[in-house]
Amino acid sequence: MVASAPEPENRIIPPITKRYRRWRKIKDYAARYYIIFGGVSVIITITLVFFYLLYVVIPLFHSAQITPTAQYVTPGGSMDATVYLALNEYNDTGFRLTDQGRAIFFSTQDGKVVLNSKLPIPEGVAITSFTASHSSREVIAYGLSNGRGVFLRPIYQTAYTSDNVRTVTPRLEYPLGNQPLVIDSKGQPLHLISAQSNKEQTTIAAVTADNRLILVNFIKLRSFADEKTIITQTDASLDLSPLKITHIIIGGQQEELYLIDTEGYINYYRLIGDEKTPNLIQRVRVVPLGTQVTALSSLTGGISLLVGDSSGQIAQWFPVRDENNHYSLVQIRTFNAQKGPIKAIAPEHARKGFLAADSLGYIGLYHATAHRILRIKRLSKAPLSVIGIAPRANGMLAGDLRGKIRFLRIDNKHPEVSWQALWGKVWYESSQRPKFVWQSSASSNKLEPKFSLTPLIFGTFKGAFYAMLFAIPIAIMGAVYTAYFMGPKMRGIIKPIIEIMAALPTVILGFLAGLWLAPLVEKNLLGILILLLLLPLSIFILSYFWYRLPSKVRHWVSDGYEVILLTFVVIGVSALILTLSKSLGTTFFNNDISLWITTHLDIIYDQRNALVVGFAMGFAAIPLIFSISEDAIFSVPKHLTVGSLALGATPWQTLVRVVLLTASSGIFSAIAIGFGRAVGETMIILMATGNTPVMDFSPFQGLRSLSANIAVEMPEAEVNGTHYRILFLTALVLFIVTFIINTFAEIVRQRLRAKYNSL
Repeated sequence: MVASAPEPENRIIPPITKRYRRWRKIKDYAARYYIIFGGVSVIITITLVFFYLLYVVIPLFHSAQITPTAQYVTPGGSMDATVYLALNEYNDTGFRLTDQGRAIFFSTQDGKVVLNSKLPIPEGVAITSFTASHSSREVIAYGLSNGRGVFLRPIYQTAYTSDNVRTVTPRLEYPLGNQPLVIDSKGQPLHLISAQSNKEQTTIAAVTADNRLILVNFIKLRSFADEKTIITQTDASLDLSPLKITHIIIGGQQEELYLIDTEGYINYYRLIGDEKTPNLIQRVRVVPLGTQVTALSSLTGGISLLVGDSSGQIAQWFPVRDENNHYSLVQIRTFNAQKGPIKAIAPEHARKGFLAADSLGYIGLYHATAHRILRIKRLSKAPLSVIGIAPRANGMLAGDLRGKIRFLRIDNKHPEVSWQALWGKVWYESSQRPKFVWQSSASSNKLEPKFSLTPLIFGTFKGAFYAMLFAIPIAIMGAVYTAYFMGPKMRGIIKPIIEIMAALPTVILGFLAGLWLAPLVEKNLLGILILLLLLPLSIFILSYFWYRLPSKVRHWVSDGYEVILLTFVVIGVSALILTLSKSLGTTFFNNDISLWITTHLDIIYDQRNALVVGFAMGFAAIPLIFSISEDAIFSVPKHLTVGSLALGATPWQTLVRVVLLTASSGIFSAIAIGFGRAVGETMIILMATGNTPVMDFSPFQGLRSLSANIAVEMPEAEVNGTHYRILFLTALVLFIVTFIINTFAEIVRQRLRAKYNSL
């Protein structure tokens, strides 16, 4: 072989060729750096999205802060013991009640007294008990030595001047009148007292000196004729002997009464009927032997009890209803962060958090539902005796036995968030057992935060599973037939049609699935279930008989065009099964198989369910999986298939042992991309399901995915609030899940490519 002579160095290159080469070099450089810029930009954008999501989410996990702001001598003098402290909404006015019946409003910044008034307690009558309910309609009560009670609440009237300066005018309000009301008709001293109030009624419970339980119920009736409020009173009495009661509290719904005795037991009563007759339900020990109950309060909403004891433990209890509709008190969770005896507990006004003070001068900030100890801080070397928390839970007052009052700021924006609350089972109030629940809003401010992401993760993968169960067999087998068996002309028609399906807006698919497909599936449920089982079997049987026919008959249809004949077979078999299923449904299921499933199999049937989502979302994923798989199979080098056939392998052996193995990396990529598409789908799930975050894998129940949850709830979330940031957390979880899926898919794809690249 003669080598070609080298091009002479002095060969003259035409100017047009130089310009062409120079221009081509410029285009090559431009294309190279444009591609590099595009790839790097994508990586930077994805990274920025990740860090922005992280930036919004991180504040959820910041610890709470308690910052001392002011300290001063007890306003109004320390001769009288402080029994109650409270703040107004703006944290600028404090409220103090003493054991001698004085009400003092003061500035929280310097302790300067704003208003000092004496309660309407008759001369010669002593105060024997005190209580304050923690609710939106707070009521404070003093029990007197003559069997009467005084009921009040602080009012803060806020006004703004012309230069936008806020002024607060405090005063006292007496919701049941400014004169002491008769609680015990026998006139015995009220040693213990508790009260709860709402717009319609007020319930008061008291324990007298002769150990009787007195229940008084005031019902407000408005007369439309003269627009006056009429108060009716009913009484009930119960002898408590031989018990010695140390604490008493009424539930927030005024249907429960709890009495703690000296032996460490809670006596749980239900208040029945309009007269609130007490009925003992349970007597249960709440503290170990040798330990005494030192503080008792209720969480906001009045369902849960907080029991503090002499060991520093705080336990949460609430009534749990069993299957026979019987209630019993159950200890739900405990907090053991403090070591000294608990002296006071102050629940937050609108959340399930609370403060606790002990005899060692420590203050603890907790959240019950999240089972979270937010902050423990020592405020004083003297024992703390009384604490009060601001309505917005951003400030507090604490008084010690040395006559000092401390005003502190609280920074505690997201106490509801913990690992247990987000991912574990939580025992919520009024629930029979711990559950995974997502319920971000309700019509009542007594809502316990339910931010479990587990049902959303479950719903995301449940929807993707049913979609892939429907899409993968159809898409992969269709790709195999189209790329390997179908004739070129037919392939040129079928492939573009299927790829055009990918352009259908998912909102249209979701709309059709919710309004047309879901009722259709419910109406023909039996036929569809039979169809899913018998249609593939029918195709295999008919294919077997087709290839058993004489060659002359089979050659009537050209190779690669059998799909046309199969289409008519599928339509005919489907129509036959759906027609016969109606008769079967009438005979065996009374023409309503969904009701039969619910009553006989104890499986709830929702019209918009995972089965509908599987059909709709699978239909959306089929074009993507089909197109990538078909390209991978069609791109298998022809010399491999021809060589296999030449060595005596059948077309099916060549397909299974050569073509599919060579194209396995592309097929796996198609499945992974389709799965990622299903995981991130929003509109179809949003419109084709009941959007209920339930933990049930049944195809007949709905679901809620991460993406659909974000789409539904983001418009109603308060910016930078807990709900808002948790929605960003769901977006971050979805981002990480899809990243892990795609990374895993790429690793597997590379290994498959490396393994079968030598074929």
